[in-house]
Amino acid sequence: MTTAKICGLSTIQALDASVARGASHLGFVFYPPSPRHLAFEHAGALAARVPSHVARVGVFVDPDDDLVAGAVTAARLTIIQLHKTSPQRIAQLRTATGLETWAALPVKTRGDLESARSLAGAADRILYDAKTPEGALPGGMGVRFDWALLDGFRHPTAWALSGGLDASNVAEAARRTGAALVDASSGLETAPGVKNVDKIAAFLQAVAAS
Repeated sequence: MTTAKICGLSTIQALDASVARGASHLGFVFYPPSPRHLAFEHAGALAARVPSHVARVGVFVDPDDDLVAGAVTAARLTIIQLHKTSPQRIAQLRTATGLETWAALPVKTRGDLESARSLAGAADRILYDAKTPEGALPGGMGVRFDWALLDGFRHPTAWALSGGLDASNVAEAARRTGAALVDASSGLETAPGVKNVDKIAAFLQAVAAS
């Protein structure tokens, strides 16, 4: 059975819709350049509505210790997800927080997957995401990569699939790659950072049927 993370949540309506429709993980972004960035107080108010069986994931881009510590406390995070962070730093934050830790791996070519081996020793899960253009945000851009790149690849640890997923393609993505966990953000929005409850519902329905 495939499970789903809804990432970049910022409203009660979107969060409640995600929970009601069966999301296994909810993502809160702590990265000021992103339109999905949350202040600690806002994140805390949203996190307080999340039932205990749903994971609260904090999303960071090469963060400092204070940002991670503040977000973990405010949003009662159960998982941290790190983008553009070295394996050494990932391992350090994993030890410091004591939380399950995910490492995002940007993918465009088969060669990009080779970095998975160095991340596996530092993180509990690898999130394969589409590589975005230089200077762009590291995620949430609606870009997808060629899922065929994962054919025959020996995953060195647990993993999840991200990058341009929405209700129209997630069933195919899960079937094509065998992903047990899928992650969506911009594909569920009407504008950058603005989640749509109908798109969330359709996405989670497609995941459940995959």
